[in-house]
Amino acid sequence: MKVVIDEEKCVAAGQCVAAAAEVFDQRDEDGIVVLLNANPPAELADDVRQAAAVCPALAIRIEE
Repeated sequence: MKVVIDEEKCVAAGQCVAAAAEVFDQRDEDGIVVLLNANPPAELADDVRQAAAVCPALAIRIEE
């Protein structure tokens, strides 16, 4: 699994961090998503998929 984010689409809602804090964070200055791990381990796959699903801006893409 590879995670790709589009910072331009991000609206700083923080849903990704709530779903998968091990993979996503937010910048302090504006709340835009920060990708902590572009290739998360298999045990985090469900959380990452959930994060992508709840992103209101569809800023997270998953490549299997």
